[in-house]
Amino acid sequence: MFKKNQTIHFVGIGGIGMSGIAEVLLNIGYRVTGSDIEPSSITRHLESLGCTIWYHHAPEHVNNAHVVVTSSAIREDNPEVVQAYRLSLPVIPRAEMLAELMRMKYSIAVAGSHGKTTTTSLIATILAYAGLDPTVVIGGRLNNLGSNAVLGQGSFLVAEADESDGSFLKLLPTIAVVTNIDREHLDFYTDLQTIQTAFLDFINKVSFYGAAVICADEQNVCDLIPKINRRFVTYGLCPNADFRANNICQEQLKTSFEVYKRNELLGKIQVLLAGEHNVVNCLAAIAVADELEIEFPVVAEALAKFSGVERRFRIRQVGDILIVDDYAHHPREIQVTLQAAKAGWDKRLVVAFQPHRYTRTRDLWREFGPAFQKADVLVVSEIYPAGEDPIPNISGRLIYQSIRETSHPDATFIENKDEIIPYLLQVIQPGDMVMFLGAGDIWKLADVITEKLKQGRIDKSL
Repeated sequence: MFKKNQTIHFVGIGGIGMSGIAEVLLNIGYRVTGSDIEPSSITRHLESLGCTIWYHHAPEHVNNAHVVVTSSAIREDNPEVVQAYRLSLPVIPRAEMLAELMRMKYSIAVAGSHGKTTTTSLIATILAYAGLDPTVVIGGRLNNLGSNAVLGQGSFLVAEADESDGSFLKLLPTIAVVTNIDREHLDFYTDLQTIQTAFLDFINKVSFYGAAVICADEQNVCDLIPKINRRFVTYGLCPNADFRANNICQEQLKTSFEVYKRNELLGKIQVLLAGEHNVVNCLAAIAVADELEIEFPVVAEALAKFSGVERRFRIRQVGDILIVDDYAHHPREIQVTLQAAKAGWDKRLVVAFQPHRYTRTRDLWREFGPAFQKADVLVVSEIYPAGEDPIPNISGRLIYQSIRETSHPDATFIENKDEIIPYLLQVIQPGDMVMFLGAGDIWKLADVITEKLKQGRIDKSL
């Protein structure tokens, strides 16, 4: 690892993955600087820890740096990256810096197309409750920590592994978790087979004394089993999983289930997470805990205290109306999130969805249609670009078209998301659940409509 008197500069430090690594390095004792487009709660938190942050990109920001860290969202023509190369500074991807941190600890890396953040958070919660004091780097803010990164004094590091650009292959984990494999990030991967190959390589990078923990419910994961050359255990709802759940019961946000290790009943879990997909995420964490020989009663107590992750089914309430915002932005994520809402609450679902990225819309727009079948009222807005340039003929209307053809002929398209609130105030009824879905900035509307409802602004005359 670097000398601690060196300065490490992060280009795009406000990103959830970048900020976590920056925070750990700050806590270790490195000088950390960074740049981003605008301030946020994340950057303000880093500044409170002593990080210097500029809210624009300029060449001079790297003049005193020894190392420059970039994410996949940062382009090669970024002025700070150009200047770093001009000064012959090391320019390394985020995953490589994470790999450096992981070399200092026994590492647990969680990969998968969906469920990474929640699963990583569950594992971190269990290890912390068991007294193992882990270092944690997560792609979302744990509610009970108020942060996405923790520097622990223990011998374990728990991290979310980002497969989006293949950079997770730089990691050499002690334990690798694979939650699922889906058609995602097709701007980088050519097809599903290419994605599967990358995940197989990730699994086979596990230490010889470690293990892979993989989901037996996922055919795209199980296809890899004949080629896995590391020890592995499985988890899932299917009867042949090593760790499986039975007697699942969901009541609103509270879910309970029994856990079996092969044919042995380990005990019962109660957790404040909605949906069977989160039962599966819990099973992954339970399997990891078993690998670390953490007693099941400790695991059960830890999961009972789990308070969730920011932007994952976050609920507000005004009278008998619930307002939910959730990060779901892929067809499968949307489907399981809406299923969880229907399973836990007897409410009409009023859903506003903001598509995320032009490339994802281009590649998956047909798959979005069936994903919204559980919605009762549906609004689609324009795409949140997430730094991407527009693609000709690709817009939110493609998804809207697919939805109208397959599941919701009466869906509504509102190009400007700021016009969604007036529309929703027309259609919301007492007892509804109003859901804002997407990985962009649509979550802000959940705060807005909450305040409007508190003011009694359900206005049928708008």
